[in-house]
Amino acid sequence: MAPRSVSVWQPFFINSDSRAAVTDAAVELEHLGYSRLWFSAGFGEDVPPRFRDILDATKRLGVASGILSIWHSSPSEAAAFVQDAERAHPGRFLLGLGASHAGPVADTGTEYRKPYSKMVEYLDGLDAAGVAPEQRILAALGPRMLELSRDRSAGAHPYFTTAEHTAEARTALGADRLLAPEVAVVLDADAATARATARQYTRRYLSLPNYTNNLRRFGWTDEDLADGGSDRLIDALIPWGTLDRVAAGIERHYQAGADEVAIQVLNGGDATTFPADAFRSLAAALNQQFRP
Repeated sequence: MAPRSVSVWQPFFINSDSRAAVTDAAVELEHLGYSRLWFSAGFGEDVPPRFRDILDATKRLGVASGILSIWHSSPSEAAAFVQDAERAHPGRFLLGLGASHAGPVADTGTEYRKPYSKMVEYLDGLDAAGVAPEQRILAALGPRMLELSRDRSAGAHPYFTTAEHTAEARTALGADRLLAPEVAVVLDADAATARATARQYTRRYLSLPNYTNNLRRFGWTDEDLADGGSDRLIDALIPWGTLDRVAAGIERHYQAGADEVAIQVLNGGDATTFPADAFRSLAAALNQQFRP
């Protein structure tokens, strides 16, 4: 098996109030061998300084926004952060961009219209500001956004998807673009409690049309999408169980064409505590997949 790039996606890094706890966790992830750290940039106007804090505290760990909303931070603001990060830490920051969702956008008083056109306009702004395509990646789900990811960015960072979507994304992107899906996992071998933990997470996303429409494209029904998701959908979306079973679920995305899997450990809805033990265990289980 060829070595794979294994990364981390965790809301703790934007939600924790403790800068020291955040940087300590990032340093440990680097030591454990994870290649990149992804977390949301939130819905403010600027790129949060938390990304720079982590870059400054680590030596080789990649850091990526997963994602920066194109409705909230302007291309000029994003470009200024990317260029500052590149000067201080060349090649380590990746700007993940996404069209977000109608609800959060409307909450800021902005009309959510034509997200694809908005993304094209945003990328034009980044081009004008001197941010290269290789310095950005798109949170793409549907065919048009995947094609835009291929043509105008380093690749795609799909979120809340199955391995079948990963295979479709690889076909759309071609062989030379980065494909880095987020995959949420539950380290719990009890089916009832593992699925209950998973549903605490899935209920939110199954209320968002961007995600449900994407799942319907792959044959999931209204019955599958109801009440936090059917058992069949939970099992397809969220690898759960023993370390070996979770590793096998992650492996399905690599087999489908992922270059990098961004693992999110579901922590019972607690976004302010870092699940360190889980990432230590996963690092040991996936050790052979890490790049040297």
